[in-house]
Amino acid sequence: MKNTNIQEGIILIPDFSGFTEFVFNTKLYTGEYIVRQLLSTLIDVNGHYFEISEIEGDAILFYRYDENPSYQSISKILLKMRNAFNQKIEELSKSLSTTIDLSLKFIVHYGTFSQYNIGSFRKLYGKTIVEAHQLLKNGFAEQPSYALFSNSFLENTSHQETDHHKGSLRLSEIGGIHYFENLN
Repeated sequence: MKNTNIQEGIILIPDFSGFTEFVFNTKLYTGEYIVRQLLSTLIDVNGHYFEISEIEGDAILFYRYDENPSYQSISKILLKMRNAFNQKIEELSKSLSTTIDLSLKFIVHYGTFSQYNIGSFRKLYGKTIVEAHQLLKNGFAEQPSYALFSNSFLENTSHQETDHHKGSLRLSEIGGIHYFENLN
């Protein structure tokens, strides 16, 4: 059986750092309100550049079919998302008179995946999706905010684009998957 729905694309997962502790230390209604506001902010800032596959607690599984991904375009979106997230945390902290100890990490991966429907849900499937989720478990939990770009993503962008940014990026490796950690 051949699947004609297999395409190449970008997987983007913005995920909250500090979420488990936040849930245990925040009243149910207040926590749910804060998380809903923060996730809505990320979705709004996305501006329909990425499609949403799933919202999983404190993370959004975004995807975009794209045979020529742009490091600069993705970096600009991530910066907009991070700034909007931080601004929303400041606003909510003031309006609710509380401290919100959450930060944002991004996983950016590239590869082949398919999509199928179950009822009204669109599910993504493939090794690329599993790899992106594995990258979330990277040992940087204590880092306040970062963007992790997989080697697969970087190999599929223009070399000129990524070479231009190497001054502000550090090359690292996790379990055979290379990534750049944004130090800004």
